Amino acid sequence: MATPATPPAPRAAAPHAPDVSPPRPAAPAARPPGDAPPHPSAAPAAPSAAGPRGGFGASRVPAARSGEPAAAPVETTTRLRPVRVPAYGPVETPVETTTRLRPIRERRRGRGLAAGACVVLGLGLIGGALAGVWLAASGAGSPAEPAGYAVAKELWHNAPVDTLFPRTLTAPQAGPGPSARTWTRVVVAPDAPCGPSSVAPRLLAAVHPLGCERVLRATYTDATASSVLTVGLVFTRAEATAQRALGGRGLAARLGQDVPPALSGAGTVAAGFGPAQRAAWWATAPTDLPVVVTAVSGFADGRAAGRAVPADQAMKKGRTDAVAQSGLGHEALGIAERLEKQLRTTALAAAKEEEER
Repeated sequence: MATPATPPAPRAAAPHAPDVSPPRPAAPAARPPGDAPPHPSAAPAAPSAAGPRGGFGASRVPAARSGEPAAAPVETTTRLRPVRVPAYGPVETPVETTTRLRPIRERRRGRGLAAGACVVLGLGLIGGALAGVWLAASGAGSPAEPAGYAVAKELWHNAPVDTLFPRTLTAPQAGPGPSARTWTRVVVAPDAPCGPSSVAPRLLAAVHPLGCERVLRATYTDATASSVLTVGLVFTRAEATAQRALGGRGLAARLGQDVPPALSGAGTVAAGFGPAQRAAWWATAPTDLPVVVTAVSGFADGRAAGRAVPADQAMKKGRTDAVAQSGLGHEALGIAERLEKQLRTTALAAAKEEEER
């Protein structure tokens, strides 16, 4: 009978060597929420026996000494600039997730105010036109005082004598035919009060209630020095309504036989111009000026003319007397109208100058 085999004796356990492996590095501290995780880095390169090599991206980490914990891994690569990858295809656009609202125009207050002003202005114009029509129909539409009327009352002492009585007057169609006439001033009288020596009797009676201010007179002669003419400006203080009541161009017919006085001048062609030499005369009262303009003509040689006649009668066709043939009626009317025009121009210019001050 066989003897059972004896099991081998167990080996003695080797003595336990102490654990000399380096300790594991501590876990990195937790990052606060919201911070992006760091880019992954390449594994640290093992240091060579000869020591770390220099160069781009080389890590200069000293070797761990025996018994010391190993150093933490250091990032050994440089972070690269991100490169955009071109898209191969249409770029997607964000999808509109809201509904477009209907645009509302801004309220412009200025347009509303302008429209309102236009409406008010239009209504005012319409109302003014209707009022004008009503006034014209009632006979009260004429202006109370024409332009330059008030200024003209003071022209007798405000305007220069050469402005009121220019040294030379020209009228293109004042003579018979009609022909042009040119007159030259030879005598100027100083301003005088309203009286029989400077104003005809009936005219003096007509302007006295209105307030006769002053009378200015001058004498002219024609280009041939064959006729002489005395002109007068009778300034009044009449209101516009009373001035219109004088009759305008019809004043001569209203006055009848009311010949203005003549103004003679020693040493001039008008030296012998007196009451007997008066041949034709005229008087007019412009409705837009507080003035009565008078004129009387006669022969320069001093001949007597007999009874003086109004200019419109001396200008009638068919007359064959010396007054009609010489054109004294045309000259009396022509020089009166020319001085009236000159005075109106002066008054308007003075009124405009006063407004601009």
